[in-house]
Amino acid sequence: MKKGIALCVLFLLSALCVGCGKQSEDDVTVLRVANWEEYIDEGGWSEDETIELADGTKILGKEEMTELFEQWYEKKYGEKVKVEYSTFGTNEDLYNQLTLGDTFDLICPSEYMIMKLMKEHRLEPFSSSFYDTSDPDNYYAKGVSPYIRKRFDELKIDGEELSKYGAGYMWGTMGIVYNPKEVDEKDTDHWSMLLDTKYRKRITMKDSIRDSYIVAQAIRKEKELSSKQFTQAPDYSNRLFEEMNDTSVKAVDEIQEILGDMRENAYSLETDSGKADMVTGKVVANMQWSGDGVYTMDQAEEDGLELSFAVPKEASNLWFDGWCMLKKGVRSDAKKQQAAEAFVNFLSRPDNVIKNMYYIGYTSVISGGDSPLIYEYADWCYGAEDEDTDTVPYSLRYFFTEEDENASQDYVLQVPVGEERRQVFAGYPPRDVITRSAIMQCFDDEQNKRISRMWTNIRCFEWEDLF
Repeated sequence: MKKGIALCVLFLLSALCVGCGKQSEDDVTVLRVANWEEYIDEGGWSEDETIELADGTKILGKEEMTELFEQWYEKKYGEKVKVEYSTFGTNEDLYNQLTLGDTFDLICPSEYMIMKLMKEHRLEPFSSSFYDTSDPDNYYAKGVSPYIRKRFDELKIDGEELSKYGAGYMWGTMGIVYNPKEVDEKDTDHWSMLLDTKYRKRITMKDSIRDSYIVAQAIRKEKELSSKQFTQAPDYSNRLFEEMNDTSVKAVDEIQEILGDMRENAYSLETDSGKADMVTGKVVANMQWSGDGVYTMDQAEEDGLELSFAVPKEASNLWFDGWCMLKKGVRSDAKKQQAAEAFVNFLSRPDNVIKNMYYIGYTSVISGGDSPLIYEYADWCYGAEDEDTDTVPYSLRYFFTEEDENASQDYVLQVPVGEERRQVFAGYPPRDVITRSAIMQCFDDEQNKRISRMWTNIRCFEWEDLF
C-alpha cells in the first residue's frame, strides 16, 4: 500500500516536472504599455481606406498594431511577447497612476513629464544597441527626423539629454481650429480671441493645465512677444523659452485672472469633445492640439464643412510625446528591455508610422531616413492633384533633411491655394511657426504646487473661499 502511494507521488512529481519544462518553452514576456487614449492604430480599416503611394506601395490597417507587433517580435527573436495595453487621459493622470502604484514597462508621456521622471530617477536609459544604425530593424535611430533629434538632444535634465531616456512618437503645436465663415481670420492671429465676447460661448478651451497656462502666458505678454525688439533679438529662442515658462507669483496670479475670464467666455473646458463640437457647429473656434486639429478638419470635410487652423503670431507651445522605459517595470530585465525597445522600433517602421498617422491624425517624429514612404504619404495627404493648376509651394525640408533648407526643391509639396492654412499647416507647421513656439519646462515642486493651486481655482472653486 505504501509502495503504491510512493509510486503515485513519484508519478505526480514527474508530471509536474514535465509541465514545468513545457511552461519554460512557452515562456512569454509580458510588456505593459501605457499610452494616450486613441493614440495607436487599432486596425479594422475597410478596403476603400487602402493608401496607395506614388511608388505603388499599398498600406491597409487590418489588425491592431499591438497584435502585429507580437507576431513580428516572435518571427524576429523566436520568443513570444504579450502586450498589456493601457491608456491615460493626461500627463498628470499618468503620473498619478504611477504614484498610486500602477506598474508599466513602457509609457508615452509628453516632454515635460519625461523630464520630470528623469529628474526623479524613475527612467531606464535606452541601450546603446537601440541607437545602432547598422541594425536594419533599428527603425527609430535610422528614421527619426533630424529636426526632432536635434530638439531632443537640446533638452537636458541635470546634464543628461532627453534623447538618452526618451524616443519620440508624435509632435506638434497648439493652435486654433476655426470656421472661416463664422470667425474673422485676423482674430486668429492672437490668442486673445479666446477672451473676445463676440465669440462668447462659441469657443472651447483645453482642460489641460500646461497647455492652457502657456496660452494664457502668450495673452499676458502679447505686446512684448510681438515686438520687433523681442523677435529680432539674437537670443530670441532662449528669451521666448524663459518668458513662456515664467511661473513667478505675479505671473501665476495674472494668468489665473486671464484663464478665469477665458473659462467664463468659453462654451466648455474640454480635452476631446471640442472636435465633435466644431464639426456639429456648436462652437466656431476650438483651442486645439495640431493633431486633433487635422482630425477635426478631416471629419468636418466629410460633412461638407471646411475648417481652418491657425497658430497665433505671438507664440505657441511646441510639444513632443515620447516613449520611455520605467525602472520599476523593466527592473534591468534584459528581455523586458529588448521587448520595449523593439516595440518602439516596430512603431517607427515607415509603413507602421503611416498607419498610426492615418488612424489618429497626428504627425510622427519619424521622417523615414532612407525610406521615401513618409514623404510620399505627406504628398498623398496634402499634395495637389494633377488637375489642380492653382497651387503654392509648401516646404517640409526642415523636417526631412539636415541640408540647407534653400539648397534645393526636394521635400517641397505643391498644395492647392488655401490648403496651406488647413491640414498641412497643422500637420507640418511652417518654419516661422516652430520658431515662435516654446517647449514646456519641467517645473520644480514649488512651481508645480503654485500652478496646481491656480488650476484648481479655475476648474473647481476659488481656494480662498475655503478659509
